[in-house]
Amino acid sequence: MKDLSNKVAEIKRRLPRTAAAPNQMWTLIRRTAPFVGCKSCYSDHSTTRHFYTRTSNGVPTGLYGFDHLKSPNGFQRFVDDAIERSSELVNYISEMPSSVEIIRAMDEISDAVCSVVDSAELCRQTHPDREFVEEASKASMRISEYLHYLNTNHTLYDAVKKAELDGYLLPKEAHRAANHLRSDFEKGGIHLCADKLDRVNQLNMDIFQLCREFNQNIINDPGHVDIFPESRIPKHIHHLLKPICRLTSGPSRESLRSWDNKKEKGFRITTDSRTLQSILQCTSDDEVRKMVYIQGHSVPQANHEVLDLLVAARNELAQIMGYRSYAEFIVMPNMASSPEVVMSFLLEMSKMIKPKADEEFEAIKNFKRKSCGQKYVHLEPWDEAYYTAMMKSSTYNLDACVVASYFPLGQCIEGLKMLAESLFGVTFHSVPLAPGESWHPDVLKLSLQHPEEGEMGYLYLDLYSRAGKYTGCANFAIKGGRRLSETEYQLPVVALICNFPGSHNLSVRLNHHEVETLFHEFGHALHSLLSRTDYQHFSGTRVALDFAETPSNLFEYYAWDYRVLRRFAKHYLTGEIIPEKLVKSMQGARDMFAATELQRQIFYALVDQTLFGERLGQTRDTSSIVADMKRQHTSWNHVEGTHWHIRFSHFINYGAGYYSYLYAKCFAATIWQKLCQEDPLSLTTGTTIRTKFLQHGGAKEPADMLNDLVGDGILRYCNGGIVPDITSFSDEVKLMEDKQEQILL
Repeated sequence: MKDLSNKVAEIKRRLPRTAAAPNQMWTLIRRTAPFVGCKSCYSDHSTTRHFYTRTSNGVPTGLYGFDHLKSPNGFQRFVDDAIERSSELVNYISEMPSSVEIIRAMDEISDAVCSVVDSAELCRQTHPDREFVEEASKASMRISEYLHYLNTNHTLYDAVKKAELDGYLLPKEAHRAANHLRSDFEKGGIHLCADKLDRVNQLNMDIFQLCREFNQNIINDPGHVDIFPESRIPKHIHHLLKPICRLTSGPSRESLRSWDNKKEKGFRITTDSRTLQSILQCTSDDEVRKMVYIQGHSVPQANHEVLDLLVAARNELAQIMGYRSYAEFIVMPNMASSPEVVMSFLLEMSKMIKPKADEEFEAIKNFKRKSCGQKYVHLEPWDEAYYTAMMKSSTYNLDACVVASYFPLGQCIEGLKMLAESLFGVTFHSVPLAPGESWHPDVLKLSLQHPEEGEMGYLYLDLYSRAGKYTGCANFAIKGGRRLSETEYQLPVVALICNFPGSHNLSVRLNHHEVETLFHEFGHALHSLLSRTDYQHFSGTRVALDFAETPSNLFEYYAWDYRVLRRFAKHYLTGEIIPEKLVKSMQGARDMFAATELQRQIFYALVDQTLFGERLGQTRDTSSIVADMKRQHTSWNHVEGTHWHIRFSHFINYGAGYYSYLYAKCFAATIWQKLCQEDPLSLTTGTTIRTKFLQHGGAKEPADMLNDLVGDGILRYCNGGIVPDITSFSDEVKLMEDKQEQILL
């Protein structure tokens, strides 16, 4: 595979030197599975429970409450201290203490290193000061190099294996931690011979570089289309585009003297995902939509090679590790257990949804025919967003501006607080930020408190878009929860990052998709904040990949339920509660083409499994595979010359794991229907969700938690793996079908 390494080396030369992403290094501190302190160290952390309360008394501190991070250079000392403390614990483990002490010490190593990794990552993604970002990148690089030492340390590996063998002496969670730690070591290749281990390490570095190149190419080459005249673009989206001009005749002296009379105004449309969607949804000009669609789904061309190299590198890595494919390598530790189980589930879903998706396709086609006044029309992929938006608007008389008027951001935050209090009996309180603690004036800080249990954790909110900031919405861990002693618990700290328009203005109004996104990310945040695991290895969202999105998908339901919305959704001027009729219209519009959207997600998951599955014939390229699968698994045509997959970043972040979103949707649908739908704000129901689900993080088997929470009917066993029961999710689709038939007849 010398050719692969040479090509990756060329890619690496094109990139600036920054830190390796820990989750690409198969380290012991993967975000889904980070390390707790030995008893002899408890006294060192006797104030950890109040670690963040001390930052609210006006005394200067550092970024995120870490004293080291008062300046960018503080990242150096932050890394030094983490390495120093971890090295002390490595020496302690080498003396082979009791198995319980081994696991505690391993978890404390992870906690020390995770604090650096997570803080550096959040800083790199959100901090406006380039010096802070650069120092955070250096810190990530240094800690990654130290992680390589930890991941190849046979003393630690042997100690973990000893602890696992002594499982009968350990509490359940400690034994589970030993099992996971041993597995994590082996995923890094520690059990391999030297030559194979060297190759695995090189492949992990190659994969990291390829992932960076893939994402960087998307940023650097979003594509563009120039449109003339400007009248072809609706006025209400002009602000998204760059005005341009061109001469309407040759550059004669006369034309140059009368430039203002001869120039034609137009727009340059940058075909990044957000702008692309706005153009496709709002522009009536078929030719404009077609040009923008084709361009937006044809760049960046450089990612053809990058993706092929990534598929090859991940496949080789998996085979060295003894797996048939990268998909098997990724899926096996999760509920599904094998790619065969995943594919069976996806194909079943695809078959279930196809008749409904085909009906929706024909309905859109008929609407286009009537709109165009033509007997025969072709429905193309660039038509979907435009005509479905028209159909929703005409059927339900919805105005996005009217909907947004009921969702000022400040009220939405109050809605999240109300939801947490109603369900879990906990309250969020604003906390003053200490000097040096925040990274931007827009940042807010909330403390989560329980009337009997006291402080539960801390949540930073960084909700507004700005230049240089991470462009998506995400939940970032800063500190995982873990038990320090019988009476002390290290509180979890997380940051909820969004990109809403405006700045430090809680009156900014959100569209409902943004409200749903806010509730989704809040579900992740609560999973972390309400978690009460002994080990931070299992804190909050550090769970099986195909289980992690379940709380966030569950919380999306609350963003659509009128009984919840009426508690906080009020008109920004009049204070009027959102009308129930309007919410029903929103729900109806959401449901109109749900099968089409679901079919798309199934298609994405099928492509993901196929590309990273067992190797296909060498004569097949990824583009032809994707094109064939679109024809087979969707109702829509494949447009020759388009390659949507070369800008699908989920191949990077969720390679062979994209199916997990569909697992989560099915689990969440069952939980909602069986537990929450009757009374969505029930404290009794919320307490059940907390005590049987959220508080356990990854400390219990996902299947055991789901069965304990819901009982029969949430999952089933299939060929040695677990798949969600799709009955509840299917019921939602059938309900939508009934409504759709009434609308479209």
